[in-house]
Amino acid sequence: MPHIGNTPATNFHSPPAVVRFSGDGSDTTFALGRTVGAVQEILVSVDGVVQDSAAYTIPDGTTLTFTAAPSSGTNNIFVYFLELAAESVTPAAENKGNFKAGGLIRTNAQTLLNSVTINATENAVMVGDVEVNSGVTLTIENGGRLVIL
Repeated sequence: MPHIGNTPATNFHSPPAVVRFSGDGSDTTFALGRTVGAVQEILVSVDGVVQDSAAYTIPDGTTLTFTAAPSSGTNNIFVYFLELAAESVTPAAENKGNFKAGGLIRTNAQTLLNSVTINATENAVMVGDVEVNSGVTLTIENGGRLVIL
């Protein structure tokens, strides 16, 4: 299906990663090789059975610690990292907080801190409450349009 604008990046998100461990029936700790913030950020499977997060902890953010030693097996422990690694998009400084290049959509913009002009050829959409600070001017030129949702 055709679209208007730039072609979206094909690899904006990377798929979840997986690490495998081999249980020996006695070891309860395994180094994840990366940092996670909570047990909800991973999915753990032992011998093909998804484990309840009560069966393990991540006390230091990098070590998977089981409450009971997983069974022996070759690569029988799978840890799936559920978060997507998203890239950051940072707008140019001259476009932050300003209505430029055909308009800007701002979500929950709350407060306009700087004077803003919406040119005659531009449209602007703001979502949420809008407050204009004292001494700040919001100018909408004839033909320009501001929609507040």
